[in-house]
Amino acid sequence: MDKLRMGVIGLGNMGSEHCRLILSGRAVEIELCCVADLRQERRDWARATLPESVAVFTSGQELIDQADCDAVIIAVPHYDHPALTVAALRRGLHVLCEKPVAVYTAQVQPMLEAARESGRTFALMFNQRTNCVYRRMKEIVDSGELGPMKRMAWTITDWYRSQAYYDSGSWRATWAGEGGGVLLNQCPHQLDLLQWICGLPVKVRAFAHEGKWHDIEVEDDVTAYLEFAGGATGVFIASTGDLPGTNRLEITFDKGKLICENGKLLMWKLPMSESEGYRSSADAYPTPRIEPIVVETDGENPQHIGVTNAFAAHILHGTPLVAEGAEGLNALMLSNAMHLSSWLERPVELPIDEELFARLLRARRLTSRRKDTKDVTFSTDHSATGKAL
Repeated sequence: MDKLRMGVIGLGNMGSEHCRLILSGRAVEIELCCVADLRQERRDWARATLPESVAVFTSGQELIDQADCDAVIIAVPHYDHPALTVAALRRGLHVLCEKPVAVYTAQVQPMLEAARESGRTFALMFNQRTNCVYRRMKEIVDSGELGPMKRMAWTITDWYRSQAYYDSGSWRATWAGEGGGVLLNQCPHQLDLLQWICGLPVKVRAFAHEGKWHDIEVEDDVTAYLEFAGGATGVFIASTGDLPGTNRLEITFDKGKLICENGKLLMWKLPMSESEGYRSSADAYPTPRIEPIVVETDGENPQHIGVTNAFAAHILHGTPLVAEGAEGLNALMLSNAMHLSSWLERPVELPIDEELFARLLRARRLTSRRKDTKDVTFSTDHSATGKAL
């Protein structure tokens, strides 16, 4: 096999972008051969915009059953990720699934079982893992150069959304259509990075405010307190209502600290361990004079096309994936834990009670509002359009 024949299921914002990226010349080992969408207007877009060689199907299941392809990218609303992933894997197709892997953790096990049984590759679109700053941050943490983690704090509020965004789709910002708000739509990448770099917390107390800044039924403002197994603590803040927003990740260690902000990674490194040196110092107010170091990176940040190319290379040559399907479970567990803690108004331990979470989410789905809204596809500059991305 010289090229991976790829299909894209779902031609909304991200599915259309995946098509554009594959056809841009940056995916030399991938051939876009088929697409699918339930909406007639998106199929019309595909026929008018994509090469004539790209087959267009009326549903993801139809593409899976009939298309001549090797793999699919699944870019549909969250609730449909598990069923389409399982169907594609059982059909013998490799699967690259958009985030989140599912809406709740109990949905993930059948996906992993289907991957094992089929022997096919199941990967996730965690494109932020390709960012050179976060990759370098993880290398430093994993090396132990700064000692054990004591505290982390991530304020991630630079993804402001207007009411028009939430009104652009009948499924958006509803428990029945999306299964959550900022935690499930915008946050999966950061929640994945949090557990990838810092480890998965063991306890969470969260406050998820529903419809605080917008006319929606799901959360658009979240503050969570985290406890880790080694005794470290953390705070995670996310919102779609802050303008201008902030994206700042700070991690404090026994021997220094890291701060990631504005695309730069800074490191402060103590001349000796805080626990072994300064804590027993005769000086009541030790203030070591240390200057921040700008940490060098390789400068590479390929994002979505980087994940897609790694997916193809893994299948064609056996090289590593950016994120295996099983790795989506921790980020989703953390998201579910924050929701559950807020709903129960108390701390929850991880792993969460999956049955309880599913039951409480089901109750919210039953009372979810029905929106009579025509879905709108946004361009890459975030302006609404019915044309190609």
